[in-house]
Amino acid sequence: MASLFHEFRLKDVVLKNRIGVSPMCQYSSDDGFPNDWHFVHLGSRAVGGAGLVIVEASAVSPEGRISPADSGIYLDDHVEPFARINRFVKQFGAVPAIQLAHAGRKASANKPWEGDNHIDSGEGGWDTIAPSAIPFGGTLSKTPNQMTVQDIVRVRDAFVAAAQRALAAGFEWLELHFAHGYLAHEFYSPLANVRTDSYGGSFENRIRFMLETFSAVRNVWPERFPLTARLSVTDWLEGGVTVEESIELVRQLKRAGLDLLDVSQGFVTPDISMIPWGPGFMIPITSRIRKETGIPTAAGWLITAPQQADEAIRDQHTDLVLLAREMLRDPYWPYHAAVELGVEDSSEILPVQYARAVKPRAS
Repeated sequence: MASLFHEFRLKDVVLKNRIGVSPMCQYSSDDGFPNDWHFVHLGSRAVGGAGLVIVEASAVSPEGRISPADSGIYLDDHVEPFARINRFVKQFGAVPAIQLAHAGRKASANKPWEGDNHIDSGEGGWDTIAPSAIPFGGTLSKTPNQMTVQDIVRVRDAFVAAAQRALAAGFEWLELHFAHGYLAHEFYSPLANVRTDSYGGSFENRIRFMLETFSAVRNVWPERFPLTARLSVTDWLEGGVTVEESIELVRQLKRAGLDLLDVSQGFVTPDISMIPWGPGFMIPITSRIRKETGIPTAAGWLITAPQQADEAIRDQHTDLVLLAREMLRDPYWPYHAAVELGVEDSSEILPVQYARAVKPRAS
């Protein structure tokens, strides 16, 4: 069988294949609540055959939302709507996961199709916080308030409370968002963090927020379920985060209990001109991190073709592939990939309601 369709076991969780739905912001929530849009969006990808379905970046506090329409898990009342979705996702053989996030200085923004710019406080926006009082730039021009140590403790505790709600909602896989220029990445990158206290300056200080937050969540998240992180391992800019630094950070996270790294990149500033866009361009970096740290990995970014994904798994460059835009184009990508890769009984990837209709007739 194609490597892409081998099972993957991590802790007590077994994925039926190596295909995951990457967390993708839908900007369709009201006060953080998931609704029927999310039920269909996430449920259809489970029906389509993905082994792992990750809910979009879900804010651990109202101030941590990217936009007022972001998903959140900062209220106890958020638990049951997520539980409803998770019951459906599990019914069709996928593992339900959620990404916990705080947007930092990139919060309080309009939806992408409404300008992707900061919203003024008097127009439904709010004051933002960050490691340092440095604006992100571009359309996100609002200057954040520099976080106090009390703010740092409060946000760390919000991640812990969100993890506990995620467990109550039936999630079996947790990802912490340490990437894409959001709060944790802002602490990590010298391009966003110019603090002079124990949370800024040296590498050890810049990773302190991540390590403390991760360890606090590890203390409440069950050992039987994977605790993972998405990390921007490079800023692609001089003076920013490097892959070499990130390898050391991953080693420290592994010692703290990290089970898998979702390897990502960039977006701590508006300048993305140095990103070497191309098919599967993050696979070689993912492979290096996997080999040098011994941590299982997930790879994403411009992975579109079944053969490309299968080779990445077969050649041990990564353990999982996470698909985003390709899953939007085709919720049944796993089934179509199985057909293309010649998987026997590929129709069995689908629920019986569909499989009986698409199974080839005997000649």
